[in-house]
Amino acid sequence: MEYLFFILAMAAFVLVIFVSESVRTKREEKRFIDTLYHDYGKLSEKEYALERFARMGSFFDRHQRKGQLDDITWNDLGMDELFKRMNYTLSASGEEYLYYTLRTLKQEEGELARLEEAVRFFGEHPETRVRVQLAANRLGHTGKFSLYDYLDNLDLLGERSSRKHLLMDLLFLPLIGLLWVNFSLAILGIVGLIIYNILSYFKEKGEIDPYIASFSYIMRLMRCCEELGKLDLPVCREEWARMRQTRKQMQGMARNSYWVISPFRGNSSGDILALVLDYVRMVFHADLIKFDSMLNTVRGHIGDVDAMIETVGYVETVIAIWIFRESLGEEGADGNRGWCTPDFPAEGGLSLEEGYHPMLKAPVKNGIAARKGVLLTGSNASGKSTFLKMVALNAILAQTIHTCAADSYRAPFYHVYSSMALRDDMESGESYYIVEIKALKRILDAAAGDVPILCFVDEVLRGTNTIERIAASTQILKSLGRTGILCFAATHDIELTELLQDDFDNYHFEEDVAEGDVVFNYRLKEGKATTRNAIKLLELMGYDRDVIERATAQAEHFAESGVWQNVID
Repeated sequence: MEYLFFILAMAAFVLVIFVSESVRTKREEKRFIDTLYHDYGKLSEKEYALERFARMGSFFDRHQRKGQLDDITWNDLGMDELFKRMNYTLSASGEEYLYYTLRTLKQEEGELARLEEAVRFFGEHPETRVRVQLAANRLGHTGKFSLYDYLDNLDLLGERSSRKHLLMDLLFLPLIGLLWVNFSLAILGIVGLIIYNILSYFKEKGEIDPYIASFSYIMRLMRCCEELGKLDLPVCREEWARMRQTRKQMQGMARNSYWVISPFRGNSSGDILALVLDYVRMVFHADLIKFDSMLNTVRGHIGDVDAMIETVGYVETVIAIWIFRESLGEEGADGNRGWCTPDFPAEGGLSLEEGYHPMLKAPVKNGIAARKGVLLTGSNASGKSTFLKMVALNAILAQTIHTCAADSYRAPFYHVYSSMALRDDMESGESYYIVEIKALKRILDAAAGDVPILCFVDEVLRGTNTIERIAASTQILKSLGRTGILCFAATHDIELTELLQDDFDNYHFEEDVAEGDVVFNYRLKEGKATTRNAIKLLELMGYDRDVIERATAQAEHFAESGVWQNVID
C-alpha cells in the first residue's frame, strides 16, 4: 500500500510539473504573439556577437549576381548598421536573406512590383503575418556558424557507409541464439561485442557531432515549411509551390531522425529515459546509422535545402520591410508617411524630395534634382558626407526593398558604387592614395557595362599633394561625369567648382557664426561654397591668437593673389 501511495504521489508531482510548464509556455507564447501584433518594431533590438555577424553574408556569398553592392560601397555607407536597424527577422534564414536583399540591386520593375504586392499583403493580413513569424521563431538560428558553412564541409566526412554498423548489430542475433547452446560463450561474445561497439562509437560520434546542429536546423526548416505550406498566400504562389516540392523531396530524412537530433541526446540531467537511449545509441549505433542516411539525403539535395532557406528568408524579409516602413512613421496631415515607394523612369537623372538618412534620430531633410554630376562644397562638418550617404542609401533602398526614406524618389535603375571612407591597407602595405585610386578605377571600369552607374565620391584623392590632387581630381571627375555615370562628389578644393563647371552642378552647405560658436543648418543650397570655417574652429577650440591671425592673413592673401605668402612674426 505504501508503494502504491508513493507511486501516486510521484505521478501527481510529475503531472503538476508538466501542467505548470505547459501553462508557463502558453503564457510566454501569448505575450510573444501580443508583441508581434502590437509592438513588432521592438524586435530589432538585438545583440550581435562577432561570430554571428561574420556569417550573416553566407547566403549572399553563394548567390552572386551582377550589380550587387561590393564591399567598399557596403562599408562606406555603414550598411551593417542599416541592416541591424531593419532586422526584424526571427530566424537565421530570414537574417541571411535580408542581408542578401540589401546587397542585391534589382534591375526590373516586375520583380519590385511582386515584392510590393507581398509587402502590402502582410500589412493587410496581420493574422497571416503573425503565423509566419511564429513559424520562423520556432525555426530559430544555427548558432555560431551558418548552415552553409556545414554544407560546404560535408565532403570532409568522406564516404560513409552504415554496413559495418548493421553487420555488428546483426552479430547479436547468432550470439543470442548461442545462449541455448553455450551460455557462457554467448555471454562472453555479447559483452565483447558491446565493449567493441561502445569504444568504436565514441570515435565516430566525435566526427559527426559538429554536423548534428546543422541537421537539426534542416529538420526544423522542413517543419517550418510544412507549417507555412498550410497558409494560403496568393502573393507567394510560385515560392509556395517550390517549397512544397523541395520539402517533399527530402521527406525521407525525417523518418527516425529522432535518434540523431533528439532533445534527450547526450542529456546530462540524470533523466533515466535519456540515459537508456544513450546506451542504446552506444551499443547499437542507431544514431550513426541514421546520420549516414541523413547525410546521403542532404548531399543529394543541397539545392532543395537552399530553396527552402530562400523561401523562408524571402517571406521573413517581406515582413521585415513592412515593419521597417511602419517604424519610419505614420501618415501625417500633409499625407506623407516618412517613406515612399520609388518611381523608375527610363531616363532623366535622379530626383529626391525631402530625403533623409534613416539612421539619424533628428534628420534634416533635403531634396535635389540631378540631371548631371553634382559637386558639393562646404565647410568642415557642414553635412556634405551625410548628404552623399543619404542619397546613396535611398537609391539602394529603392532598388532593394522598394522603400525610400523620402517624400518622393525618381531615378532610372543604377549600379551603385562609392569611394568615401577608405583607409590604408595594412595587410598589403598599400597607402591611402593607392587604395583610393584603385577604388576610383573600379568605378570607371564598371561604367563599361550596359547599366548606368550612380557613384558617390567624398574628397577625391585626399591622399596626395594639393597641385597633383586638383589636376588629377579634375580629370577623374570629368571621366565620372560622362554619359552613363551620375556622380555625386564632395570636395574642399574650391578650385574644382570652376574647373568642372561644365560637367557638374555646384551645390554647397554653409554655417552661421553667432555668439562665438559655429552653427550648421545642414540645408543644401545651390552654387559653390563662399564661407570657410577651419580657422574659425581653431579659434573656438582655444588656439593661440597669433596662430589664428597669421593663418587668416595667409588664407586671405592666397585667395586674392593665388600665391602663398610665408607670414612670420
